[in-house]
Amino acid sequence: MRFIKEHPLFKYILHVKGNPKTLILIEPLWGIPYNLIAPFITLYMYAFGVTDVQIGLMLSIATAVKVIIAFLGGNIADKLGRKTTVVLCDFLGWTLACALWAVSRNFWMFLAASLINSIEQTNIVAWQCLLVEDAEEKDIVTIYTWITIAGLMAAFFAPLSGLLIDRHSLVPVIRVLYAVFALTMLCKSLITLKFTRETKQGLLRKAQTKGVPISAMLKEYHRILPLLFRTADTVRILVVFILLSASGMVTATFFGLYANLNLGIAQSNLTLFPLMKAAVMLFFFFGLARLTERYHIKKLVLLGLAFYVLALAWLIFDAGGMRPAILFTLLESAAISLVMPRKDALLVMGIDKKERARLLSVVTAFSLACSSPFGYVAGWLSSINRIYPFILAALLYTVCAVIMVHYGKTPQPVLTPGPVDA
Repeated sequence: MRFIKEHPLFKYILHVKGNPKTLILIEPLWGIPYNLIAPFITLYMYAFGVTDVQIGLMLSIATAVKVIIAFLGGNIADKLGRKTTVVLCDFLGWTLACALWAVSRNFWMFLAASLINSIEQTNIVAWQCLLVEDAEEKDIVTIYTWITIAGLMAAFFAPLSGLLIDRHSLVPVIRVLYAVFALTMLCKSLITLKFTRETKQGLLRKAQTKGVPISAMLKEYHRILPLLFRTADTVRILVVFILLSASGMVTATFFGLYANLNLGIAQSNLTLFPLMKAAVMLFFFFGLARLTERYHIKKLVLLGLAFYVLALAWLIFDAGGMRPAILFTLLESAAISLVMPRKDALLVMGIDKKERARLLSVVTAFSLACSSPFGYVAGWLSSINRIYPFILAALLYTVCAVIMVHYGKTPQPVLTPGPVDA
């Protein structure tokens, strides 16, 4: 009990009120069904005859559509408000998309579901604003850490889908889980509607954009875009954000296929990897929080990137079986724990607060536009040799590390990170 009272993460969640607490507590409504399904998404499509190249093509097409939607996302969040945008996009982008995934049976239906899910890209911007805009800057890293933890707790439910697949086979189980996913996201939308409130900046931007058409707001980007490039470090974080998006997309999409078809790991055992990932990340967040306070954010990110490369190297060079998959998962989990909350916090704290929504939408659009080709390229590489996408991801993480080495070498405002950072 004393550990809980004194631990910085628990101290925060016990006392925080408002939007952060609500959004953190309802995150498992997305995380639990997603973790039940995630290890099997590629295999689910593969079971209906969708090929490696088609999977990669679908990823690239959906990502290209997300670029357009993401570019509009900040303007939509300003006009409708953060809260309304989150509620609508959770319903459209997840509830409807999951309902279609539940009945999909060919490439075109899977593609249609992916395109509907692209609407969720607008929500990413609005949701981040709803989450942190009224919070103190010193708490932002902690908030993102709790969001990650909320998703990780859901991963402990992942073995349930493996047990169900063992008994009933993959396709009918995933169909039911997608239907459940649609229902949980409907509940999440309704809870957000009732228990969150519009942010101060959201109310201000809603008033300022009232009666202003989206087309006129888009013309203002010539004034807004330079804000992203005002310091060298902001540009570095933007590039790292893009490369991490591309490399994460590649590994997440093709790991399940490679583990099952090349390493010979049974489909039902794929659920063990999200569980391992969650356990390692929770250990990092809770067990090593005080230790990480001693180190600068840059050193922690670089250490995480080193873990990413080492994880992929083990997957690439080990002979096969469970061992490379387990070691890859353990090292990747450590990397995610160190890199992701800090990457998000650096980005949010580094951009102009008054234009946070539109700047985040531009960052998201840039990230998606630049990472879009990697889906098809990774699919093509996988069709030649399923280890090639992971070599590509290792190269991208290496480039991120080189960029981060130079972070902080030009003058910039001093960051005040939360208790899990320093």
